[in-house]
Amino acid sequence: MTALRQRKGSKGKESGPEIQNLNPNSSAVPPHRTSPDVWTGWTILCGTFGALVGVCLGLACCIYVATLHENDLWFSNIKEVEREISFRTECGLYYSYYKQMLKAPTIQQGLVELINDNMTESKRTINLLQRMNIYQEVFLSILYRVLPIQAYLEPVYFYIYTVFSLQAVYVIALYITSWLLSGSWLAGVLAGVWYILNRVDTTRVEFTISLRENWSLPFFALQVAAITCYLRPQLKPIHQRVVLWLVFVSTFCFCLTWQFNQFILFIQALIFFTLDALDFLSPEQVTSLYLVQAISLLSVWLLQFCNSMILGSLALSFVVAALFVRHFQRGLKSGGLLSRVAKLLLHTLLVLALALSINYLAKRALQLWSDEHIFKFIKAKFGLGATRDFDASLYLCEEAFGLLPLDTFERLGGTLMLYPYLSTLSVLLIMLALVALANLSDSGFARARVAASRDESLIRMRPDVAYNLLHTVFFGLLAFSTMRMKYLWTGHMCAFAAYGVCGKDIWELYLRVIRCNPYRMKLIRYTVPIVILAFLYYKFWPRLMEEVSELREFYDPDTVELMAWISSKTPKKAVFAGSMQLLAGIKLCTGRVLTNHPHYEDKALRERTRQVYQVYARQSPEEVHRVLRAAGADYVVLEDSICYERRHSRGCRLRDLLDLANGHVMDGEGENDPDLVASPDPRFCDAIKTDSPVYSSLFTRVFKNKTFNVYRLKKPKKKGRGEGKAVDRAV
Repeated sequence: MTALRQRKGSKGKESGPEIQNLNPNSSAVPPHRTSPDVWTGWTILCGTFGALVGVCLGLACCIYVATLHENDLWFSNIKEVEREISFRTECGLYYSYYKQMLKAPTIQQGLVELINDNMTESKRTINLLQRMNIYQEVFLSILYRVLPIQAYLEPVYFYIYTVFSLQAVYVIALYITSWLLSGSWLAGVLAGVWYILNRVDTTRVEFTISLRENWSLPFFALQVAAITCYLRPQLKPIHQRVVLWLVFVSTFCFCLTWQFNQFILFIQALIFFTLDALDFLSPEQVTSLYLVQAISLLSVWLLQFCNSMILGSLALSFVVAALFVRHFQRGLKSGGLLSRVAKLLLHTLLVLALALSINYLAKRALQLWSDEHIFKFIKAKFGLGATRDFDASLYLCEEAFGLLPLDTFERLGGTLMLYPYLSTLSVLLIMLALVALANLSDSGFARARVAASRDESLIRMRPDVAYNLLHTVFFGLLAFSTMRMKYLWTGHMCAFAAYGVCGKDIWELYLRVIRCNPYRMKLIRYTVPIVILAFLYYKFWPRLMEEVSELREFYDPDTVELMAWISSKTPKKAVFAGSMQLLAGIKLCTGRVLTNHPHYEDKALRERTRQVYQVYARQSPEEVHRVLRAAGADYVVLEDSICYERRHSRGCRLRDLLDLANGHVMDGEGENDPDLVASPDPRFCDAIKTDSPVYSSLFTRVFKNKTFNVYRLKKPKKKGRGEGKAVDRAV
């Protein structure tokens, strides 16, 4: 902040944006300025006030989402089982481990049960700390035991309030990022307000509390803020080291709390690579950032009991390849434009080829296939080949994994965020291209810095601005391709748009183009965000008050009835089969053993899930019974909402996906591929309701309501040893 204000005091430096790659050793001081003591005091006062505003804005967001959650479910007034049912799909699975740790006699015993778990997947003992990212549940359960809060705060509230508090951290991180970029805390206010007003597109925490992204994205936002600070010009070496530690801590926490960390870090590594190639980062900076990523991943690898999925990650392979090629390829940043471009292309090809080779060899050596369904999904999504693969089709048919809907931009435009974002993005992309061309035309990084520092009329771009520009571009492209990934983009979009409204270098460029008096910049720079904030208050404050006053209530009597029956009428060690989403709730509410669950990052589990889902396919009762018994199931829960599904179109209903994977024609009118054949068996989930002898000899209905039918599997006749082993291996 001090360096920024000193530059404003100089008459000779008002003609353009700040210099690209400013010399950190520069100590030039303007000849005329306010008294240092007065200036420092005013800076501290403004900084303190700005920090308080940021904290208040973060707390406001936390209270806002907590209020929405309470009002939507009447969470404080519903039964405990209803509270647990409200943790839908995989959220219930993750929360169940927090509940399990609290029920354990001791912390040590709870950890032993997680490391040797035989309740999550029947007939298997797995290490949950290795398989899943649940260290946050472990940490919270230990914290709840240690802190003297049990008397006045229920465990579920301690959990959800912690997650909602992370939203405050998220907003504060965006606030800091926009403040660092623009030099004005008003940008932080604007970023925080936009994040709250665009809640539909920036977060879904109020109804998916336990999702891993709600734990990890606040730390990712902190990491971006720390990187922005690390790349600021004229940052002293001691400050760089401190900030680099902050980058590491936030990166480590981000990696520890989300299984998809490797894909996000891979995109971020591509950003570092691009900035390095275009001379926006010094060799020391890019090496440090690469090492932070690698050390964070390896630290999580150790904590997750040497999880092979991390060693086989694209991010780690790319970082190793980039550092290796960079070390041995000398003279990369020397020569003229054509020479530099040719070397850059060769460098890129070498890094990508080596990264893919390392990744392939690592997966072959580790026998790693846990993430192959993701690559199948990507291949099918971008038209690289049609697929009937069940796992890939599950993703392709979900709206969340489709393209970003156009109405997203209508909502973002309604809060006035889209327009400054697009204008800032367009201007900075042009500047980035011009500065990159100038850098590549020069004979090296060091001389580019010297040349820029000598000529104040040049178009310049700071490395922290360049990073945030590429960050929003790369993650924007990801959001366009997959709607669920928009939450990685829209939050940062708020900070970037706020920088465009309040950034000093942006306004200097605008005023230079229209030949306006640069001394009016401060007035315009502070007036515009205040006007926008006033408009947003006038337009949205009544809507927010109406939203937080709207009261609803949780109502799902059929599921409550099912959970009560399971808890009271079935053995505690009973094994249940069914849909992934429902089984997660059964584990949380009843503690029964599952055959499968929603955490899909394991090849054996995916195969078992496909086998269990044959209850919704056209299969004989003998085949279904054999598959379920091989998985260890005692009961199977059938859902009419899946058996007679109408939510998806033909070809995307779960029964259609199973038919295609089994080579059978689909139900209903429409075309079928010529190689598909009609199944000789009726659809199991429908035919079993007839109670014909062929079904009643193997299954007995023990529970029924409007939504669910539960069947107990009868013990099969003794089979040959070879047949039984073959089925076990298949499942």
